[in-house]
Amino acid sequence: MLVKTKGAAIVGMDAITITVEVNVSMGQGYSIVGLPDNAIKESLERTESAIKSSGFHMPRTKMVINLSPANLRKSGTAFDLPIAIGILAASEQVANPNIIEKYVCMGELGLDGKLHPIKGVLAMTMQAAEEAFDGIVIPIENYKEASMIDSIPLFGFSTLQQVVSFLQNPNLDYKGDVSNLLTPVNNNKALNNVIELMPDFCDIKGQSSAKRALTIASAGGHNLIMIGPPGAGKTMLSKSIVSILPPLNKKEALETSKIYSISGKIPLQKQLLSQRPFRQPHHTLSTIAMIGGGSHPQPGEISLAHNGVLFLDELPEFNKSVLEVLRQPMESGIASIARASMTVHFPARFILIAAMNPCPCGYYNHPHKNCHCSSHQIQKYLHKISGPLLDRIDLHIEVSPLPYHELNSTQSSESSATIAQKVVRARNIQLERFKNEEGIYTNAQMNSSMLKKFVKINTATEKILEAAMEKFQLSARSYDRIKKLGRTIADVENEVEIKEQHIIEAIQYRNLDRSSWGQYKN
Repeated sequence: MLVKTKGAAIVGMDAITITVEVNVSMGQGYSIVGLPDNAIKESLERTESAIKSSGFHMPRTKMVINLSPANLRKSGTAFDLPIAIGILAASEQVANPNIIEKYVCMGELGLDGKLHPIKGVLAMTMQAAEEAFDGIVIPIENYKEASMIDSIPLFGFSTLQQVVSFLQNPNLDYKGDVSNLLTPVNNNKALNNVIELMPDFCDIKGQSSAKRALTIASAGGHNLIMIGPPGAGKTMLSKSIVSILPPLNKKEALETSKIYSISGKIPLQKQLLSQRPFRQPHHTLSTIAMIGGGSHPQPGEISLAHNGVLFLDELPEFNKSVLEVLRQPMESGIASIARASMTVHFPARFILIAAMNPCPCGYYNHPHKNCHCSSHQIQKYLHKISGPLLDRIDLHIEVSPLPYHELNSTQSSESSATIAQKVVRARNIQLERFKNEEGIYTNAQMNSSMLKKFVKINTATEKILEAAMEKFQLSARSYDRIKKLGRTIADVENEVEIKEQHIIEAIQYRNLDRSSWGQYKN
């Protein structure tokens, strides 16, 4: 008997509906076809034990399982459940086999018939809703994650036996052991969760210029690099940026949660990720770990930082090839992974925060300690960061060590909550500015045509910018980024027009360009 069940495979950021065809006929032997990976090939061993543990029997005749479309590679253990349901229906142990096709069923089976959570449930639920299935059957642990999509009925279960009981008559309310867990979930609740404790700006002594730069970076979505000696506070300043970023709106939360769902990193029993991601990968990570990829492409660190912050500490210690892959996503906001059979695109719109020492010993330009590096060593160290990458970073700032009287000061500085209000106000100005521009939310995302439309400076200010371009030998990209930065500074100051002081401040944030910094040792 031939029976068809429905499942889903993750390709890039989206799910594709897979038809699991199970044919039980005369003969001997089991086989799975349709480009399955090893995890799917091993599913027959798991499903046989799960079927027996659930009080059913495994057919002892020929059985062929086809995953259609057969030219698409499938991976993972989530196909255990549709395969098991198909086997039971094809061997006539489940009534109403035609009804089974109306539901998408996905889940990993344990040897005892228990359902285990799977990755990518959010994308699968979105696809099932788009294709108007009657519902989606998933492990109970994935229920809250799937409940973000309220346009399709959800059915969460703990065991294979419970799924079979439901499919025997899906029109009846299921009253099994887990019926009390199938409770409605408030989709907006996670958006109101309290943000996890992060360093507060008022706890950071001094460093007013660095705090100002972080405020501007947060307000306009700009990239930033900090350079300074060990112990100056670069890492603490970088981590504190999360406390002043505006909260995720529902669309951003859904985008980010989808990436984490596909990666298997979304916490169980949670719906939406409630705060902007902050990723801090170690400098030993590989190129694939940074940008994403693999035989079955998965999101990398830059996609996991989507709508949030990617913090790269000790920037020159990263492999040069790892840093160079950042260049294209920093411009487009998309990480493109090309394979022979397909090309997948992962969103990667993040704020890059980088930190580094000024030289190998760390004490170049230190006010009190002597640097033991030669000019050649300093230049060699700095050249680990390529000019094109540095050119894509909007704000370059030096972080100096604090004197004792500032460290010991009891004077309180501006809190993160106060600064966050300025950032939110600036972001709201930008949302209004770009309301008719698809996919543009911050000043940093503007292209050349938008610059002409939204960034206008007077003649006197233009002359100041021209002089800076010639003196510091800045690139055309730097010219655009200075104007974007000037627009953001004006927004932070709640100014409609870009004034001279805004552009002058933006120019000052380019002081780490190769032509003007680190060439000579004091």
